Amino acid sequence: MASSFYDLEFSALERELVGAGVAAMHAKALWRQLYRGADSTDLAPPLHRWMQTQTEYEACLPKLAQETLSADGLTRKFLLRLQDGQTVETVLMCYPGRRTVCVSSQVGCAMGCVFCATGQMGFVRHLSTGEIVAQVLYAQGALAHGESVRNVVFMGMGEPLHNLDAVLGAVGILTDRRGLSLSARHISVSTVGVVPGISRLVASGVNLAVSLHGATQEERAALVPVSSRWNLEELLGACREYGALTGRKIFFEWTLIEGRNDSTETAHRLAKLLHGIRSHVNLIPLNPTCGYDGVASGGAAGFQAVLREHGIPSTIRQRRGIDVSAGCGQLREVGQRLPGLKRAVASRMALGC
Repeated sequence: MASSFYDLEFSALERELVGAGVAAMHAKALWRQLYRGADSTDLAPPLHRWMQTQTEYEACLPKLAQETLSADGLTRKFLLRLQDGQTVETVLMCYPGRRTVCVSSQVGCAMGCVFCATGQMGFVRHLSTGEIVAQVLYAQGALAHGESVRNVVFMGMGEPLHNLDAVLGAVGILTDRRGLSLSARHISVSTVGVVPGISRLVASGVNLAVSLHGATQEERAALVPVSSRWNLEELLGACREYGALTGRKIFFEWTLIEGRNDSTETAHRLAKLLHGIRSHVNLIPLNPTCGYDGVASGGAAGFQAVLREHGIPSTIRQRRGIDVSAGCGQLREVGQRLPGLKRAVASRMALGC
C-alpha cells in the first residue's frame, strides 16, 4: 500500500523531490496542487514526469461510506473509509460566517470515558498524519464554491494526545501558509487529561481544551477512567503551567449529567479548582449514546449562574447534529465492536499499562 503525500510536511516533500533528482523549488507547485487544487498541467516537466512514474506516494482522499445530514441542514456527518477498510467519522458544522470541521485522530479510543460512544467501542488504531489532514481536505471539498474551512477541532473519535506526533504533524501541514493556511488560533485540540502531552502543545499555538467532567478525583475517575493514571491535581498543575507559558485561555469541557455532576455544590467546587487559571467552561448537556444510561441535566443555567458568581466565563454548548449522532461523545466507528474483555485489554495495551 502506497504512502500518502498528505503525511509529508513541506520540508519532507522537498527532501523526497531532491532524492529523486527533482529540484526542491518544484515543491511549492506540488504543494499548491495538493492543498489548493492547482491544475496538475501547470507542473513543470521534471515534476510532472516524476509524478507519472513514482509509485511510493499517492494523494487519495478517504472514500465516503455514508453521509448523514441533520434536520436543520447545518451539520453533515461523513463516515469515511480508510485504505485498510477501517472507518472514522468526521463532522462538518456550518455557523454564520464560518465552517468548522471536527476531525478524528484514532479509530476508537483507549480512554474509556463511560458516556462516550467512541470510548465504549475501545481502541483499534492510531490515524496517520495524512489520514487526519485528509479529513479536512474532504470536508473542504464538500463545501460550496467560495466557502472554506475556517476552524478545525480535534474533538472527534480518539484522544489526540495519545496520538500526538501525528496530530502535531497534521497541525503543521494545516497551518502551512503555502497550502490551506489555517490559523493555529482556529485549531483546538481536546484531551481528557493525558498530562505528558499538554506541555508539547505549548509551541504549537493551538487552543487547548480539557475534558474535565468532575470536580473531585473520585467524581472524575467514575466518568473518566484515565484519571486514575493522571489524577486531577496533576492535570490542573499541567494546565496552570500551560497557561503560564502561553498566556492563553484554556477551554474546559463539562458534560452535564443529571444527578452526577450538575449540582450547585459541584459548580462551586469547579470554580475553586479553576481559580487562577485563565479559563472558559463549555457546558455540554449529555448527548445520548446506546452504551450509557445517564440523562442530560436540565440544570445548565443554574450551573452557569454559579460559575458567573465566581467570575468564570462559560457557554452552554449549542447542540448540533444530535439527531444524526454527530454531537459531542456520539461518534463511533461502524462495524467494529470490541466486546468486553477484548476492549478492556486493547485499551490497557494502547496506554502502555
